[in-house]
Amino acid sequence: MTVLVTGGCGYIGAHVVHALHQAGEKVVVVDDLSYGKPTRIEGSRLYGMDIAAPGAGERLAEIMKAEGVDSVIHFAARKQVGESVEKPLWYYQQNLNGMLNVLIGMRDSGAKKLVFSSSAATYGVPPVDVVPEDVVPMLPINPYGQTKLFGEWMARACEEPYGIRFCGLRYFNVAGCGPVELEDPAILNLIPMLFDRLKKGKAPAIFGDDYPTPDGSCIRDYIDVVDLAKAHVAAINRMAGDKNKQAYEIFNVGTGRGVSVLELVRKFEEVNHLKLNYKIAPRRAGDIIAIWADPTLANTELGWTAERTLDQTLAAAWAWEKHIRGIKN
Repeated sequence: MTVLVTGGCGYIGAHVVHALHQAGEKVVVVDDLSYGKPTRIEGSRLYGMDIAAPGAGERLAEIMKAEGVDSVIHFAARKQVGESVEKPLWYYQQNLNGMLNVLIGMRDSGAKKLVFSSSAATYGVPPVDVVPEDVVPMLPINPYGQTKLFGEWMARACEEPYGIRFCGLRYFNVAGCGPVELEDPAILNLIPMLFDRLKKGKAPAIFGDDYPTPDGSCIRDYIDVVDLAKAHVAAINRMAGDKNKQAYEIFNVGTGRGVSVLELVRKFEEVNHLKLNYKIAPRRAGDIIAIWADPTLANTELGWTAERTLDQTLAAAWAWEKHIRGIKN
């Protein structure tokens, strides 16, 4: 099997590239390197390009044909919620054109299997805290979440006319690190944001402590990036093992456990013997009070279960932060 990974030099993409290599697969990476690092991809062939650019679909088809690609894992997209609210048209242009060009490339090259990096942001504010895949209505509350849901619809529409089999993985909150060389230097996720504040000599902020939750802070589902990478390999293997089946499938990728922001920060301090000296800030507009995954479908159908504990995730996060800073102990 030859797998093309868009955005494979990024944080999550690089962990998936690593997991695919461990599984013995040939990997080809396409990345514009706006956030990614080419040193992360372990000898995979790298094509530098912006998949949202005009003509990118045709170029992707050429790459897929030349490399014998039969499967695609699509990460390359913009992912900052706040930025998507400020620049909605740019987010639609980047994320929807990126998906469009990936599908054009697959249609024209004959690649038939697609795993899509979707998001729990597609759910918006669901009517339940523990979210199954079939919750309705799905009303994402920001342009980022909208582009992820639209991307799922676009892939689904290509199933019957082009024979593209599609699997969407809806992530919750990603954290941690595998090999320290795959660390996350971008300030886009909660834990790197905490580290960034510390490096600048500023107190990390927790936005709101008066929500109707046990400790007053928001509750989320934190999935370790190593477990997340394994879910992608499981999704690819599921499709490869049943070549004649065409199905649109969606799976939540989470732990099934809600962790409050305050619980996460205090656990980080405990595990790593550090004091974060956080401060409580006012609530942020649009934050969901509590949401975590029901991963039952992924557990039963993909044969995948989150294995890393929160302690392991937080220890790994500090290990790669020390690696970035050159801290030896």
